[in-house]
Amino acid sequence: MSMEELAAILGWCTVVNFVFLVLTMIVLVLVKKPVQGIHSRVSGLSIDELNRLYFQYMGRFKTLWIVFNLTPYLAIRVFIL
Repeated sequence: MSMEELAAILGWCTVVNFVFLVLTMIVLVLVKKPVQGIHSRVSGLSIDELNRLYFQYMGRFKTLWIVFNLTPYLAIRVFIL
């Protein structure tokens, strides 16, 4: 696999995961109450616990996205140039 192919794959992975991150954020911001209601009934957690878990999830997902998608893509792009 050439560096250009790897950069293309990582580039698309970065875009797809970023879109997923943004959609998740939009859902949690715009329809938070219905989502909290469903998750609270299913899991038995309080709203405060759910808010903490949502925040942790978004933070971990963003960190993993940066470490495993964005950083390798940018590093390969720097070496290709």
